[in-house]
Amino acid sequence: MSYPTTKLLTLDEFLNLPETKPASEYINGEIIPKPMPKGKHSRLQLRLCNTINEVAESQKIAYAFPELRCSFDIRSIVPDVAVFNWSRIPFDVDGEVPNDFLLWPDWTIEILSPEQSSNRVIGNILYCLQHGCRLGWLIDPTDRSILVFCSGQQPVLLQGEDFLRVLPEIQLALTVNQVFGWLKMDS
Repeated sequence: MSYPTTKLLTLDEFLNLPETKPASEYINGEIIPKPMPKGKHSRLQLRLCNTINEVAESQKIAYAFPELRCSFDIRSIVPDVAVFNWSRIPFDVDGEVPNDFLLWPDWTIEILSPEQSSNRVIGNILYCLQHGCRLGWLIDPTDRSILVFCSGQQPVLLQGEDFLRVLPEIQLALTVNQVFGWLKMDS
């Protein structure tokens, strides 16, 4: 469901609208629908969250959230995977995860869908990095590559047996081939 607009919305106005399926993002005053995830996207997203959380959750180092709305500054985005250091998760007074995350992730992961604009997705990663995020991945299942963005550095294109950079506090060693190997259901 999309919302026709004749004027640009504020972030608060956008956040008061009902959620859509698939999610929509708020960028530069406009509502931009994300494409519905398909098989490869869903498989990579689930395996990434599970793999990161298997290493980081029990020790309360970090947590990977799938499709979590992150609203900060003048945008509201929904990364495919948003990883937060444990100390930055805004638990509520009951010690539970809140519904609203009004901050940027420490690590943002996007899985490019064929119908998505790579520049728009890269724009969201760069926006996160400009606001405090330390790491971003753009995963392209079509060419089996991962573009890695680190705060203050040039992006690096990784393929094959290249090891992926993760947050230093997360003890995880993954190659690009391992990530794309998850697309086979026997891995």
